[in-house]
Amino acid sequence: MTFSLILRDPESGEFGSAISSSSPAVAARCVNLVDGVGGAHSQNVTDPRLGVKLIEQLRGGASAQQALDTVVAAADPETIGYRQLLVLDSTGRSAVHSGDRALGTYGAAIRENAVAGGNMLASLDVLDALVDTASAAPGRIEERLYAALQAAIAAGGEEGPVHSAGISVVGNAGWRITDLRVDWDDNDPIGTLGRLLDLWLPQRDDYTSRGTNPAAAPSYGVPGDE
Repeated sequence: MTFSLILRDPESGEFGSAISSSSPAVAARCVNLVDGVGGAHSQNVTDPRLGVKLIEQLRGGASAQQALDTVVAAADPETIGYRQLLVLDSTGRSAVHSGDRALGTYGAAIRENAVAGGNMLASLDVLDALVDTASAAPGRIEERLYAALQAAIAAGGEEGPVHSAGISVVGNAGWRITDLRVDWDDNDPIGTLGRLLDLWLPQRDDYTSRGTNPAAAPSYGVPGDE
């Protein structure tokens, strides 16, 4: 149903998320990222409130494991078994909860500054492909996240077809400096996401500066904005 990755770039301080699912609009429901704080995913049978609660714990100074333990302990015991939660903190530590009612083949993979999780997977090799590719790939964090999604698909992806995907990144701007989503594509949502990324990346920093220093913002030839 879903495979995903949260990644920290220790050099830039950026946090990023890559996610894909057979369900629609997965990135809109499952992803939480905050500048300088970390990231959290709530997936499988998703309760988006749990991702928000994980971020609240990280904001309060909890480590990834402390945040996860607190949120899981406070969750409804009748439903927490359906949830899969990933969390990555500001120092690159991570933690995962996969409830015993998660769907199909499920699990997680953890590396320094990276955590992946998934359910209804073709195999657990998909998760190793996500974290190992993201850790080894060159380029900006968005490029590393996209390479990881491609590697996950090559490793088998989900048991069935995926239909939605997203890549999100935060730095120090106060908002998501990248937030690209394909909410539904019958054929190749990850390929469509890659084309969006090719369009977006050369302009990303300019759109960040537009928010912080609009007088210096470049023009893109839009009528009225020459």
